[in-house]
Amino acid sequence: MTLGGADGFRQGVEAAIPALRRYARALTRDADAADDLVQDTLVRALRSERLFHGGDVRKWLYTILTNLNRNRLRTLARRPAALPLDEFDPAGAAGPEANGRDIERALATLTDDQRAALLLIVLEGLSYREVADIQGVPIGTVMSRLARARAQIKAYLDGERPSLRRVK
Repeated sequence: MTLGGADGFRQGVEAAIPALRRYARALTRDADAADDLVQDTLVRALRSERLFHGGDVRKWLYTILTNLNRNRLRTLARRPAALPLDEFDPAGAAGPEANGRDIERALATLTDDQRAALLLIVLEGLSYREVADIQGVPIGTVMSRLARARAQIKAYLDGERPSLRRVK
């Protein structure tokens, strides 16, 4: 959505909020963290409105959200991991909920960059070029991340064990 003027910019930001929330929730897998991430994105975008020189507001917002999420992940990596008790999933769980948990687990096995590329393309419907711009990488890298993510999810859902990478 390309808009001009302050009112157009703010309308574009407001229109993008549902998509930002959806992407952030899928990316973080935590509703509270996702809401915080979206709020920080909106605050930063509105404070930096003067830096927006036209173009696609939604793409600009995704870039801000992606960068804020990278910063969040760096901060979390410095802290010890804690696993909530309510996420315990009995092995015998079945039904439609189990399929959703399988996909959620499969997404959790992806690297952050692979998960972000997959979600932006599949969930948000962005083009490879837009995702490349958001992630700040060449389009071939996006294609590679997407191919690896799809292969890894397929392997996980097919019950294959993850292969170990050889480090030289």
